[in-house]
Amino acid sequence: MRKITGAVFQSLDGVMQAPGGPSEDPTGGFTLGGWQWPLDDEVAGEAIGALCTSPFSLLLGRRTYDIFSSYWPYVEGESAALGEAFTRADKFVLTHGTAPLEWENSHALHDFAALAEVKAGDGPELRIWGSASLYPGLLAGGLLDQITVLTYPVLLGSGKRTFREGTPPRSLRVVNSVVGPTGAVVATYEPAGDVAFGESPVAPPNPRELERQRRIAEGTW
Repeated sequence: MRKITGAVFQSLDGVMQAPGGPSEDPTGGFTLGGWQWPLDDEVAGEAIGALCTSPFSLLLGRRTYDIFSSYWPYVEGESAALGEAFTRADKFVLTHGTAPLEWENSHALHDFAALAEVKAGDGPELRIWGSASLYPGLLAGGLLDQITVLTYPVLLGSGKRTFREGTPPRSLRVVNSVVGPTGAVVATYEPAGDVAFGESPVAPPNPRELERQRRIAEGTW
């Protein structure tokens, strides 16, 4: 069985849109593309490098696939070797569409059941970059084995978020964490089952709490 692992760059308020540059993903009127670069440091770079170590296959949403396929096969300089590794790797793309996948070694998956079949087979680890739209289905289906989240000390206020509407409630456990000199927090998590619940010590009955509960029930609080 193959592992599915994710890697996400996000702001402190959970925005993961267009960390790499202004043209990466301006959808929804997002104008803050490239926010990650001024906050990169050697700690984050080391973590990213480890996630790029072969062998691996890629698991991507369609938009991240489009971003990657228009960049990595053409990149030059010191990033060219990684571009070649991405091109050689099998790329599994979760998509509802029928548009062709023109990058070499690309394979369309049209639902999470098809992904579960790939995961159950033999092969290298399936690594997700970006592609936050995949996480609700991965978590709901018990398909995600691990996720590394790089959280940078910046607030963006708007944009696509890593764990967006539709993400099922789940507990996670931290298996590794480190803070870089720019304040970037690199933390790796694994799913840990359902959310556990508790409650603060209950105050004795009092008129203020009774009134508050009455207003909650009426929808006026």
